[in-house]
Amino acid sequence: MEFWYSENHTKNVKFSIRVDKQLYSKSSEFQRIDVFDSPEFGRFLTLDGFMMLTEKDEFIYHEMITHVPMAVHPYIKKILVIGAGDGGVIRELTRYNNIEQIDLVEIDEMVINVCKEFLPQTACCFDDARVNIYIQDGLKFVRRCENEYDLIIVDSTDPFGPGEGLFTKEFYGNCFKALKDDGIMVNQHESAFYKNDANAMQRAHKRIVESFSISRVYQAHIPTYPSGHWLFGFASKIYHPIKDLKADEWNALGIKTRYYNTNLHVGAFFLPNYVEELLENVE
Repeated sequence: MEFWYSENHTKNVKFSIRVDKQLYSKSSEFQRIDVFDSPEFGRFLTLDGFMMLTEKDEFIYHEMITHVPMAVHPYIKKILVIGAGDGGVIRELTRYNNIEQIDLVEIDEMVINVCKEFLPQTACCFDDARVNIYIQDGLKFVRRCENEYDLIIVDSTDPFGPGEGLFTKEFYGNCFKALKDDGIMVNQHESAFYKNDANAMQRAHKRIVESFSISRVYQAHIPTYPSGHWLFGFASKIYHPIKDLKADEWNALGIKTRYYNTNLHVGAFFLPNYVEELLENVE
């Protein structure tokens, strides 16, 4: 008998992966956590039945949410990461010697522990001396911060359940306050292809635009996310993601990546017309 993991992307569209076995299944205080092993995508993590990452394509998401701001702001020293309990963002950030402090705020400690045990490919750098882990609600944590961080990365789940508060006007306003005068915020921005995802993307963009003077959206292809066409948000007080790209400086660092490069960086901000129209309607 074949075993398949299936996720409804809409009521009319289902995405399925054949699974060899289920490695873990348990409910935390906040959500159900499952880890599966598959022949095509390797091990993968789901929360409340929704795909979070797979071993095969996680590098795309984590490189694009991390290296884009790092290639724009050359003086990043202190970073706040909200969510990211799988460790992929932390792994990418620890490759930069100039970073002095990384504060990780994850509401569900069980996610971190499960990923350490079953997904060491991503959860491999939590022990870096620069990383401070806070098991707290990111919305409440950022309320207390002011003029403190050079970069905030919001690696949240979708806008429901534990991640719902990370898509509100209050949250983005608090992120603005928590950033220094030249700070950047980057967030996962949902997709624009299916209607419900597009509505969530528009709501998030509208609220970010209300707080940040510079707000742009960029894209990547992530095969296991709904439609495969995924968006990220880049919001800043002074830096423009293309005009202020420090391509030569970033390339001189010699960081080896599998998806991100500085040419792709520029191209990622040139969006399809249908996405531009959705964004313009809420700006």
